[in-house]
Amino acid sequence: MQAFLPILFAFLIGIGHAFEPDHLLAVSQLVARRDSTLLAVKDGLYWGLGHTTTLVVFGGLILLGKVTFLSSGYFEAAVGVLLITMGVGRLVNKQNYTLPTLVTRNRHQLAYAIGLLHGLAGSGALVLLVMSELRDPLHSLAYILLFGLGSVVGMFGAAALMNIPFTPRMRISRVLTSSVVVVTSLLSIGYGGWMIYSNVLT
Repeated sequence: MQAFLPILFAFLIGIGHAFEPDHLLAVSQLVARRDSTLLAVKDGLYWGLGHTTTLVVFGGLILLGKVTFLSSGYFEAAVGVLLITMGVGRLVNKQNYTLPTLVTRNRHQLAYAIGLLHGLAGSGALVLLVMSELRDPLHSLAYILLFGLGSVVGMFGAAALMNIPFTPRMRISRVLTSSVVVVTSLLSIGYGGWMIYSNVLT
């Protein structure tokens, strides 16, 4: 029974994992383009699916092939570069301070791709932890799947909450919208710089 405890809590841990700062900052850059909560939560869903895809694929490689190179800090630094790029791009794009255009309404591939990168950055440490706790590879795979499902659910909810300032009703106040865009973009740039510094330059 003790061996199953990590698996039982995997779903809840996955939900909490979705609310880590780099995840929230990345998804906040995505949902700001949406004037519909439904489209925003779809971005969160696609991010979670991309994150889980990487966990399953590369987690399986580590579990079955004893590969450990995915724990490199360079993947975390790559996420930092992504956060800086998204933050700068959002600051300089004037469309982000107004209602979203129709061109971006239904494109969720970017959210999926960002989720893939986040999964790669965190999957090495996750699977190494699972391997130290669970002897059976099937148990480890079950942990990853439940963890991934939890991250999907968590980001689904987080995307809905972060989209509130960008709904049509809230966009009536251009000052509020512009302030949220600037603050979240600067936070994304700052946190991305810290990730690069802490994983590569120290």
